[in-house]
Amino acid sequence: MIAEFMLHRTRAEQVVPVYNEFTKKYPDVFALVCANSDDIRKVTEHLGLHWRSEHFIKSAKYIVEKHNGELPEDYKDLRKIPGIGEYIAGAILTVCFNKPTPVVDSNIARFINRFYGLNLKGEIRRKKEIVQKAKEIFNHDNPGQLLFAMVDFTALVCKPQKPNCDSCPLKFLCSLNKEQKIVEES
Repeated sequence: MIAEFMLHRTRAEQVVPVYNEFTKKYPDVFALVCANSDDIRKVTEHLGLHWRSEHFIKSAKYIVEKHNGELPEDYKDLRKIPGIGEYIAGAILTVCFNKPTPVVDSNIARFINRFYGLNLKGEIRRKKEIVQKAKEIFNHDNPGQLLFAMVDFTALVCKPQKPNCDSCPLKFLCSLNKEQKIVEES
């Protein structure tokens, strides 16, 4: 949860040192409940988006008060925690509880859109076709590992601009690659 709060609109390489410092200072939700938002802001100031410091404390208080300091294993219960949206709830369920739950951010939506040739435009991550394919994909024995693999894959291969289709291990299955080959051959 903390990592995902920090990763909101922030690159992973920026988050790692802040996350490490943060978890040393606040190792669990009980430590966060007692934290001062100004102190949290000092630790996280390099990430920008200063409103995040309030999320940490509000979320921790909610988890301690409603769930005895433990993250719930239910999607609806997770969504009630301040600051936890669809993506973070899905990520927690897949990574922490190994539950096959669709996890869709803009990167995963882009991969699904390209791979399956859906040709959707605009803000696609909440479109029913994307969510349905994500449900199918994440119905997997180890959805947490799959999520990490997809995050890495979209960062290294299936990038937003100039995807590395030539070196893609999925290129023979990918609709985008097939469409590009048809255009090249025409």
